[in-house]
Amino acid sequence: MTESREVPVRKLVGTNYSRILTYPVSNDAEAKARTEELAHAGVVSLHFDGHTMVGGIPVLGKGCVGIVTRAIFDGVPVALKIRRTDADRSTMVDEGRLLRLANSVGVGPRLITATKNFLVMEFFDGIPLFRWAGELSPGDGVRVKRVLGQLLRSCFSLDAMGLDHGELSHAPKNVLVSRPNEPCIVDFESASTTRRVANVTSLLQYFLFGKITRGVRRAVRFPNRRTVVRSLSQYKAQGSVESFQELLGLLGLSR
Repeated sequence: MTESREVPVRKLVGTNYSRILTYPVSNDAEAKARTEELAHAGVVSLHFDGHTMVGGIPVLGKGCVGIVTRAIFDGVPVALKIRRTDADRSTMVDEGRLLRLANSVGVGPRLITATKNFLVMEFFDGIPLFRWAGELSPGDGVRVKRVLGQLLRSCFSLDAMGLDHGELSHAPKNVLVSRPNEPCIVDFESASTTRRVANVTSLLQYFLFGKITRGVRRAVRFPNRRTVVRSLSQYKAQGSVESFQELLGLLGLSR
């Protein structure tokens, strides 16, 4: 990872870092307007570090809608999502509304503010779920059950309120895990309150039958696929607290 660099918002324009504000194109006029938007929102500086490179600049993440960097807001580190100029939406306000809904049931990084081009959120210091799973070893069963249990309870809360995340069936970048093994569901850009919810189903299928399965099963044994799918199908059909609790019990995740 390259050396990190903190740049005041007022000094971004005219530097290579301003390209992050208007990615994928360079546009000084738009960059200047966006620095004013950031300053008005209370963001004082951007901190460039991370494992993702955008034009030679390290950032926390890159997606179809935005670039995520660290920033400083009111003296504390935050996560800043910057709307790409080629994004399929004209504002970040709708995503902010959906994240706030998730926050209302204790899910996701806390939203601080949403503007046309930016989301300012609580900074969650974690690694992607797939990287966390790759570090698992025999004897890590308690860690696995702690993370999976918390994630499924978060997903059930989203299901119960009718908010579907939309990206949990392939969750390499949408779930972060901290070093103390606290998970956080992030990135609600594909979320919806109008389609059928499938958060519990999608997350569990990814966790137990997706690309991280080998790492997970290296640490702990869960019931066979057929048994899990049968219980998951029952939950999918009923969506009740009782069917969810039965699913948790089957997986050995009951408190």
